[in-house]
Amino acid sequence: MAYQVLARKYRPQRFADVAGQDHVTRTLLNALTQQRIAHGYIFSGHRGIGKTTIARILAQALNCRNAIGSPERPTAEPCGMCVSCTEIRQGNAVDVIEIDAATNRGIDEIRELRDGARYAPSRDKYKVYILDEAHQITDAAFNALLKTLEEPPAHVIFMMATTEPESIPQTIRSRCQHFSFHAVKFEDILTQLRTIAIEEQVTAEDAALALLAEAGDGSMRDALSIMDQAIASAPLENGRAVLQTDQIRELMGSVPNAVFERFMEAVSAQASARLMEDLDRLISSGNSPAALARQLVRYLRNCLMAKLGGENTGLLEIAQDERARAARTALLFSEEDLTRNLQIALRTFDELNYRQEQRFHLELGLLKLIQAQRLLPMEEILSGLATGNTAKRTNPAPAPSRAAATPAPRPATPATPSISPFAASNQRASASPSEPPSQPLPGSSEAITAGSLAIDDPTEESTPQIEAVADSGMRIVPPPIPPETTAGTSAGNIDPIRAAVVNALATGGHSTAAVLIEDGKWNVEGGSVRIEVNAKATMIRLTFNAVAEKLIRQALSQAGAPSRFMIVSGEGLGNSTGAAKPRAPQGSIEQEARANPLVVQAQSIFNAEIVTVVDLRT
Repeated sequence: MAYQVLARKYRPQRFADVAGQDHVTRTLLNALTQQRIAHGYIFSGHRGIGKTTIARILAQALNCRNAIGSPERPTAEPCGMCVSCTEIRQGNAVDVIEIDAATNRGIDEIRELRDGARYAPSRDKYKVYILDEAHQITDAAFNALLKTLEEPPAHVIFMMATTEPESIPQTIRSRCQHFSFHAVKFEDILTQLRTIAIEEQVTAEDAALALLAEAGDGSMRDALSIMDQAIASAPLENGRAVLQTDQIRELMGSVPNAVFERFMEAVSAQASARLMEDLDRLISSGNSPAALARQLVRYLRNCLMAKLGGENTGLLEIAQDERARAARTALLFSEEDLTRNLQIALRTFDELNYRQEQRFHLELGLLKLIQAQRLLPMEEILSGLATGNTAKRTNPAPAPSRAAATPAPRPATPATPSISPFAASNQRASASPSEPPSQPLPGSSEAITAGSLAIDDPTEESTPQIEAVADSGMRIVPPPIPPETTAGTSAGNIDPIRAAVVNALATGGHSTAAVLIEDGKWNVEGGSVRIEVNAKATMIRLTFNAVAEKLIRQALSQAGAPSRFMIVSGEGLGNSTGAAKPRAPQGSIEQEARANPLVVQAQSIFNAEIVTVVDLRT
């Protein structure tokens, strides 16, 4: 006899042999016992979980020649010994017609089925039609079957197996009993694989069988198919195949989860170089980026479940040693971190399916995991700002760890108050105090913290403001420092710094910004420079763009002043302080505007005063 694959050789022949579908088998056995037989059934669910198998067992039970309760058949299970059971099991029964609906999906085939259903069965009690992949049948063919299915002859029973029940018209579903099959549990698949390994006289490691069960992904048939392939490729010892974990991983093209544990340890330690080196070794050895991304998603999901329910939770369908590994990784992160990491990994895996240069996208996704560890929750940021509004403006106490267990050490907290987790990295990256810090991307969180523009309005309450910023999501604007808490600095110390900044802006072509800065009110406190200018917040946003911010930062660093600064609105500052009217630099756009005849005439007619001239071209 020709070799028979494991999925066919060990196909269940009784309801009790079907794994993981107790809710279906129990209902059908009760229906057989009570003689409550429906004329139409729909079996739906995942592939390879027993839909067609149960349809065949039900057909045997319906046409079994031995009565229920007889010595040959004490229960509603088919006897498996009579002529009808034997022929149905072998696929030779005349009155059990199994149709592949994927190829016989048209209206003509359904019309033939409908015509044949009118005749009584040749020998058995029922004529049973099993329609596999029933969702492939066309709507017109379903409509042709509708009347027969609604009022069938007493001797006809329809069974439809499908993986897409939503594709079957509602008019058909409402006329049938619908059984939704569950994915087979990991433990049920593992138990079946152990039994088959003993029957086949195969020596198998527990970890190897667990890997096969996990690869089945809820499908018994898939697990048996992979096991069949693994036995064929396994080495022989004393005539017995030996299934080893490494051999199965190589066969499946997967990598050990220890690799992903090392990945996440590098993510927790923010070791970008080590992470990229590990990934390079995997890809150079022939592993597919898409397969690695898929395994990473599954590993992160298991880590999140271990974080939620512990190592022994029923949410994990993996071997015991893999449970311990997932739990160890979960200790490195908080629940929020793991959720964010899983979201990034899922998005990366999705992008790999339709993008070229898959390696580059996988590398980018892993780097995003590291960068995401530097983010702080909005609650911590806002609470830190609220703490910073005290009278003495003292440094807030360090926030408690967000992880349930102690995570890998994060970068050291900077000495000065900061609302960005990138500040410590920026301070370490500075080559020397005399060199200006590297220019961060405009609008990023790093740029805001390292000393970029912040806009405030003194007319509003002293509360943090949040405004939308392209690419960075939002910008946190600290509240203005109360006047009574400002330490202040003498004018003699401010003037050289002010002159350096004004000169840098004027030289760089930002004359309007130079005038506002020169006539502004300066204060230096600790590691921050506060400049109050006579302009509205909207004008400040237009005038002090990313290039102007860079010039200010460089000038402050070269003058020995703190590179972190804040420009706030102070309308009417010139009038209240008695300062002279702004002076227009020679050849500037402001000088041209003041000398324009129309402007001069408008001043004369309306007795107006020019407060500020904004050059929107810069």
